[in-house]
Amino acid sequence: MTQLVSMESTGMAPLEWLEPDLNPAAVYLGRLAPSSRRTIRCHLDTLARIAGFPDALQCPWHLMRFSHTSRLMALRRETADGHGKLPSPATINASKAALRMVLKTAWRLGLMASEDCHRACDLAAVRGGRLPRGRSLTAGQLRALFSTCEHASPSGARDGALLALLYGCGLRRAEVVALDLADWNREAFQLRVRGKGDKERIAHTDALTHVLEAWHRVRGDEPGPLLTCIERGRPVVRRMSTQAVYFVVKRRAKDARIGDLSPHDLRRTFVGDLLEAGADLSQVQGLAGHAQVTTTQRYDRRPEQSRKKAAQKLWVPCRPGL
Repeated sequence: MTQLVSMESTGMAPLEWLEPDLNPAAVYLGRLAPSSRRTIRCHLDTLARIAGFPDALQCPWHLMRFSHTSRLMALRRETADGHGKLPSPATINASKAALRMVLKTAWRLGLMASEDCHRACDLAAVRGGRLPRGRSLTAGQLRALFSTCEHASPSGARDGALLALLYGCGLRRAEVVALDLADWNREAFQLRVRGKGDKERIAHTDALTHVLEAWHRVRGDEPGPLLTCIERGRPVVRRMSTQAVYFVVKRRAKDARIGDLSPHDLRRTFVGDLLEAGADLSQVQGLAGHAQVTTTQRYDRRPEQSRKKAAQKLWVPCRPGL
């Protein structure tokens, strides 16, 4: 694809166009938390490749003007992912937000004039929506999932605690692996959770204390991560990775024969179950660590259930021949 910004016209080598401390993509990504950094880097790499550059760190963002950014985002809407699907409006808007931030970083570094940056960032939001991805688990599926961890073994105790934290506290993968033993207040039944944007919140463990205690008896009191790796059938005080959490959930779901499952599905079920139980929306927002209440609302299953009940009141008067 023809480059939107010609590298040859800038006289810049692909790998050496700016030092890291002046590279707007490197500076912007360096300010983000690790979990956010991976997501934003993916958006910027995709935009850089559409523009004809190898990746975000080798793209001269500071040379982009409105004609470039508007064309770039138009092409982003037409670029399918690895599964052949076009990006959703939310994905396009997330890419647009990442583009704006890297351009503003270029301006802050003195690489772009204020007017050029303002014009290049003047991009309209994409309207539209998609049905939410993922699934919520029924009570029976939850019982089947947790029953796979009931055998007496270190991995069973660890995985039971992991699943309990994902569902019982609604934690994200990155939040689970970041927990230390010192974050658990056993007497107050509380956990100190470090969430997105370096924000801390309290998670309440009343419903899962017995699961955490069972794991604690296996893990011991050695300082370090709350959830540890298991090697040769024994706990090793080393922090799990987010990918390890993903694989554990996938394996336990397969053992439970409940279909495909992701860690975020347990968080989704946590929010939905609390709202169905009558918890206040703002309280659930705080427990889930959502910055916006609209994010919490997307997990609310009650409106769809109400619509289903309304639709069931209709009867189609047609009796086709068999």
